[in-house]
Amino acid sequence: MRNALGAVDSVLLLGGRSEIGLEIVRLLVGLGATRVVLAARGELTPPADLAAEVHVLPFDALDVGSHAAVLAGAVELVGDLDVVISAFGVLGSQDDYDADPAAAAEAVAVNYGGHVSVDLHAARVLREQGHGTLVVLSSVAGARVRRANFVYGSAKAGLDGFAQGLGDALHGSGARVLIVRPGFVIGRMTKGLPPAPLSSTPRQVALATVRALREGASSVWVPRALGTAFGLLRLLPRPLWRRLPR
Repeated sequence: MRNALGAVDSVLLLGGRSEIGLEIVRLLVGLGATRVVLAARGELTPPADLAAEVHVLPFDALDVGSHAAVLAGAVELVGDLDVVISAFGVLGSQDDYDADPAAAAEAVAVNYGGHVSVDLHAARVLREQGHGTLVVLSSVAGARVRRANFVYGSAKAGLDGFAQGLGDALHGSGARVLIVRPGFVIGRMTKGLPPAPLSSTPRQVALATVRALREGASSVWVPRALGTAFGLLRLLPRPLWRRLPR
């Protein structure tokens, strides 16, 4: 396998409780990363199985005024950042958002606005270093927004477009962006929901992400078949699209 990742020594996970994010960190530690920063809201106990030097920083996606300090704190703890994983977010239900538009607006602020803020700060750090990869966890929900989860999907659609533009802006700087587009992920966030076709686990998403990092890809669908599927689903007439259950 072509390895475009290079040596990885330090990793910052924005969303330190993310199941997918932690699986990516475990794989990167297995590849040689020795220093990890987990940034999360509230108190966080690092997983005992992370065989690395682990630091914890407070991070609130809605507190955009603190995001520059989060990146500066991570750099102070571990030096240059080789991989930054932007993996935080909330799912919620469309029915709840229909009943409480304020909750919907807050979810969008986390799932889109929070990423815009902290990812721009991360991009600045990586650009100044002249190296490093920002991994942005997007979703197939943003590929074509569905009625069953259009608040969540619209935020992911915005995030995906933002990440594409940020990747273009970083071109030639030595830093880059990898966009990860999982389908339905069987885990804590989707507990109680019936799995959708082409579902995956956090581990499977992490494995695909690290492979894409090593290949130097700018985006990856998980599983890969979803990329082909959504290439066709984008062409589905809207009256048929709106009948899809989710």
